[in-house]
Amino acid sequence: MKIQNSIALLLTAACLIGFVGCKQETASTTSTPSVETDDHEHGEGERGQDHTVAGHGHGAGPHGGTIADWGGGKYHVEFTVDHDKTQATAYVLGGDEKTPAPIDADSIELNIVDPELTVTLNPSPEESDPDGKASRFIGTHEKLGVVQEYEGSMTGVIDGTPYTGDFKEEAHAPE
Repeated sequence: MKIQNSIALLLTAACLIGFVGCKQETASTTSTPSVETDDHEHGEGERGQDHTVAGHGHGAGPHGGTIADWGGGKYHVEFTVDHDKTQATAYVLGGDEKTPAPIDADSIELNIVDPELTVTLNPSPEESDPDGKASRFIGTHEKLGVVQEYEGSMTGVIDGTPYTGDFKEEAHAPE
């Protein structure tokens, strides 16, 4: 009888640990409304606006863009878009979300959900970046001329390790 009670107790404990420790959370997805007329810029001039990733508390990046986490906080990547130039820029930042973190990468892949598009962002080193590394990556696509809040992911490889970060621009009040 003691053996059966011990086995039952062990199985119960294992089930409880498995139930509590293996809880999976699913990210909720919401559609981003398209804004037909919008005069604001998503680039350099928008400091202090709240551009957060759903479920993650990042504020606006140092270039006024939306920040995504890369590598559990080791790196961050900031998304900005210039609608007039149909150009997207990704800035690779350090763990503090402010300091440039130049990397040795051939490109960063930008995937936008709506309108569905993929853009290769090529290195465009800042003056302060060391030779052979870049903290800024730029690419163009005609669909980036659509003025709206974008949602998607950015993927890159640093020292052989792939990184992917999701982002979602949030609407903000005009200044």
